Amino acid sequence: MSLAPSLLPREDGVQGVISGLSLAAGYGTGVIGWWIWSYFQLPVARPTIQWRIQAMATVLCTLLAITSLMQASEWQNTLRHLMGMDPVTGVQATVVGFVAFAVFLAVLLVARLFRRTFVYLSRRLQRFVPARVSHLFGALAALLLFWSIIDGVLFSFALRAADRSYQQIDALIDPEIDSPQDPLRTGSEASMLRWEQLGRQGRRFLSSGPRAADIAQFTDGVAQEPIRIYVGLNSAETPEARAELALAELQRVNAFDRSVLVIMTPTGTGWIDPASIDTLEYMHRGDVASVAAQYSYLPSPLALMQEAEYGVDMARALFQAIYRHWTRLPADQRPGMYLQGMSLGALNSDRSFDFYDIIDDPFAGALWIGPPFRSETWRDVTQRRDPGSPAWLPRFRGGEVVRFANQQGGMDEAPVDWGSFRIGFLQYPSDPFTFFDPQTFYREPDWMSGERAPDVSADLRWFPVVTGLQLAADMAFGIAPEGYGHEYAPEHYHDAWLALTGPQGWSEQSLQRLRDMHSSGGGYRIIMEPTILRAPQ
Repeated sequence: MSLAPSLLPREDGVQGVISGLSLAAGYGTGVIGWWIWSYFQLPVARPTIQWRIQAMATVLCTLLAITSLMQASEWQNTLRHLMGMDPVTGVQATVVGFVAFAVFLAVLLVARLFRRTFVYLSRRLQRFVPARVSHLFGALAALLLFWSIIDGVLFSFALRAADRSYQQIDALIDPEIDSPQDPLRTGSEASMLRWEQLGRQGRRFLSSGPRAADIAQFTDGVAQEPIRIYVGLNSAETPEARAELALAELQRVNAFDRSVLVIMTPTGTGWIDPASIDTLEYMHRGDVASVAAQYSYLPSPLALMQEAEYGVDMARALFQAIYRHWTRLPADQRPGMYLQGMSLGALNSDRSFDFYDIIDDPFAGALWIGPPFRSETWRDVTQRRDPGSPAWLPRFRGGEVVRFANQQGGMDEAPVDWGSFRIGFLQYPSDPFTFFDPQTFYREPDWMSGERAPDVSADLRWFPVVTGLQLAADMAFGIAPEGYGHEYAPEHYHDAWLALTGPQGWSEQSLQRLRDMHSSGGGYRIIMEPTILRAPQ
């Protein structure tokens, strides 16, 4: 089962890990079943019959494994073909088998160590309590002991080591990136934010993007210098202090005089996809101010485990400081305010405000890209979608407030007009960050039933436990080209911002030129923030 395709192509080593965990899950299910059978003293077959059953099961499982290995390459290549990737010559059965067996033995060793611990504690307790009570308390004590070791020692040590490593990476200053000289740019000598405290991703964000001359040359017209502000994790001690610094810097450079103001929530490492703001700056001819604040050094999955609320606190503090000032400005003189976030940034951006706090004076809207499955608004809207719309591209109440889009568009397609307050979700059906769900371990998700999305394999089937393992591996190690999985393409940002903000003065021909310019085409990278792992371009 584990060799069947999931959302994204995977390499042999990753496949071996999935297969090893799947084998351990199946073996564990058999052991538990046999234990229950024996516990209730149900009849047992004679040894000769047991041997025959075991022999038949061995032959059957071996044939199934060989058949699956023979089909594995075809399954992977069908998925790669959907995404325009080169085919693989074949799944390396030796690599998959060796890794799977090693993982299985490791899990088996831990399980048997747990059993020995349980038996030891249970026997010690039998001196004071009845046998069945001792079994219960022995199991609970063994669980508590193992969880304390795994979570309190191994897991915490790994997170602390990762935090130190990524903190050192964040402090690195790229030699090719100099501090800005323009006093209106963040990090300059006139800025309230020191260049060396902005973090590696912050300095990259501020140094990238189009200048006024680039925009003017492309549009053959007058353009403004886009405003970008980024507050690093080391810029101040608390989220509230960093938020106040961001607001003060916005006021210093007159960012509230722009037509569009975007509060951007970065991913775990502080990374912001340049294409997610470049496209907007071109469409509005530089009349855009954007602001972001870092809340972690760690990649999104690790930050989600260790600093989930910390990221929410930073996003909420930044929104409240800016929104409070924005509402005090005359309604006809303030910019249209939007929220934007990708991946973990989308989750924290969603949590940064309460609808009841803004209902009297709502901001313009939000664009959330690749929202994780834990995003409350995304989950609620998807579950309550209009009848007949698929879970991978829902329609909610006709699209009056919330709209969804993927590679084929969708935000400009609705039977009703989009209201003044707009929420847009850009999501690819093959994105495991969005469509993974812990319930997948024991229940088939809605997006697998009914009509399949164009970038999801027709061979994908739901299996208990196995599919959950596959999707979890897709999040951590899956590979995808731009425009699939968690790799969002610039032209799709463009279409989303176009529908959301409605820039004026663009013909279809000039918009197509903009799409072509922002379309990078080709290449792929590991699904992580770019400072983690990157495959050759």
